[in-house]
Parts: sequence; C-alpha cells; structure tokens
Amino acid sequence: MKVIVTGGAGFIGGNFIHYMLENYKDYEICCFDFLTYAGNVETLAPIKDNKNFSLVVGDIADRDAVYSLFEEQKPDVVVNFAAESHVDRSILDPGIFLRTNVIGTGVLLDACRKYGIDRFHQVSTDEVYGDLPIDRPDLFFTETTPLHASSPYSASKASADLLVQAYYRTYNLPVTLSRCSNNYGPYHFPEKMIPLMIQRAKNNQSLPVYGDGSNVRDWLYVKDHCEAIDLILHKGKVGEVYNVGGHNERSNIEVVKQILRHLGKDESLIEYVADRPGHDRRYAIDPTKITTELGWTPKTGFDEGIAQTINWYLDNEDWTDHILSGDYQRYYEENYKNRAQINK
Repeated sequence: MKVIVTGGAGFIGGNFIHYMLENYKDYEICCFDFLTYAGNVETLAPIKDNKNFSLVVGDIADRDAVYSLFEEQKPDVVVNFAAESHVDRSILDPGIFLRTNVIGTGVLLDACRKYGIDRFHQVSTDEVYGDLPIDRPDLFFTETTPLHASSPYSASKASADLLVQAYYRTYNLPVTLSRCSNNYGPYHFPEKMIPLMIQRAKNNQSLPVYGDGSNVRDWLYVKDHCEAIDLILHKGKVGEVYNVGGHNERSNIEVVKQILRHLGKDESLIEYVADRPGHDRRYAIDPTKITTELGWTPKTGFDEGIAQTINWYLDNEDWTDHILSGDYQRYYEENYKNRAQINK
C-alpha cells in the first residue's frame, strides 16, 4: 500500500509516520510537507534511510505541486495532517490558516477525485465544537455535537471538515474524519503549552500561564492517537466521523504544576498573564463510538505519558535547541512580551 502523509514533518504527522513504518513493513510512506516553522526534518531523521520512506517538500494549497505528487506517487491512501494549528498564531494572522487549512484541504480532495484513492482521512480537532462549561463535568463532545468554532484556527478546521463531508456526499469520495483532543508527546513543537513549559522550567525561566490557568483540556498521548487513526483507516466506515479522546482531563495549571514537580522546580516560576481572546474554557471528548465500533481505547494515562514526554525532551535537547532559533524567539516575544502580568 502507498500512503501519502501530508504534514508528516510536524508533531502528530511525524509520530504517525514513525508508527506506520514500525507496524507495516510493506507500506510505502511518502511525507509531503511544506517545512514551515512547525515542520522539522529532524523529526524524520531516524527513518530517513528507510527504503519505504520518502520526503517531498511542497504546499498542499499549490495545485500543480499536489497533482504532480499524485501522478508520481499514485497513492492508495492520503492522511491529511497538514495544517496551521496554533490558536495564538491564528489570532495574529488568520489568512494563512484559511489558505492552508481550507484551500489546501480542497486541493487535496480535488486530487483524490482526479487520480482516485481508496481512502482520504482528515485529521481534525475537538476545537471545532467550541467549548464546554467547567461546572458541567457531565457534558462531553460527541460526533453529533454542533460545530461552534471560537478562533480563526478552529473555524478553518471546521470549514475543512465540512468540505470533506461535502465531497463524500456530493462525489462519493471515500473519506473518514477524526477529531482528537489535545495531543502531547515526543517531537511536539516547543511553542505549544507542554513542551514550552518543559523547556522554560528546565532553564529556570518564567512559565506564562493564561488567565487563572483553570481552562481544562482532555490530553491524548500521541501514540494512542496514531493507533486510533490506524484503526480508522483499516476498519473505519467510509463517511464517518470518529472522536478520539484520552480520558485525561486536566486544567492548564494542574499540568504546569505537574511538570514543575517532575523537574523539581518551584512554583514561583509560574507567571500568570492576560488571557487569550476568546479562550475556550473546557474540551472533553466522548470516544464511545470508536471504542464500541473499532475497539480503540487510550492506553496511556496522563501521569505515565507526561513523565515519558518530559524525559524525552530531557534526552533530546539537541532537537529542541535546533528549533529555538530566530523565528521562534521573535514569535515568543511578539505573543508574550506585551501581555500584562496578573498577580496571583
């Protein structure tokens, strides 16, 4: 089987390629990635010499490049991880999110129609559902929860989801779609919360926490997510949406304090900063459908997963250090420097 993985030099896509090559020795995997700030070829370094792996640099919104890729690779399956995914960046510059996440997905779908595929899988997010009240722990997102995006990022992902479903209904394109909770684990770009806090705590730098830190997320270890997508590709029903959640709800401040405890650092490093505009309060996924229909359950509890994640970053400092260059530092300064501190 030939599989194109778009965005495969990013966090989840890179982990997925590692997972697939380890578990399917006869599959050919082509990574198609534009290598923007979040795409890192060093994530793919351990597999670069694998005879079943190839890397093609290109933009999913570039129709000529995508069509050339399909003509050359003749894929059986396409898994679309490629996306601009950082909410803060979408607030600063929504346009690039619309181009990549909406137009890019449309180009991929057109290529699938033109050249034919067995399956197109869209990797989405629970953020398309909006948020849930913190004081209602009985409420969860299901596959039938209405889409109610809060940020330009989540709106662009919701738009892409609707486009994928429209191509299934209009053109009978064989698609599946998954919406996951917050992922964490190895190779996570260091501007995201968990790796950012690990990196800064390690260096005894302040840890910026939005608002009062009470926002709740459901954390999913990235390998568990890869296993879920694997099952959807091989056993999932065409046209269906599957929610993938970790059963690991934690407030942001709980996560930060757990990282500090693991590293033996003092909570005085925490610095509360002005909240993100439109910041969602709580995400929580009900994964009953994928558990019942496909037999998937998350294997990694948060205590185990966060310890593994912290230790991975401690053991792979070169990977992080090579990322923390000029572009990242400028972004960090732009996003946090002018935020007013909140005394707690």
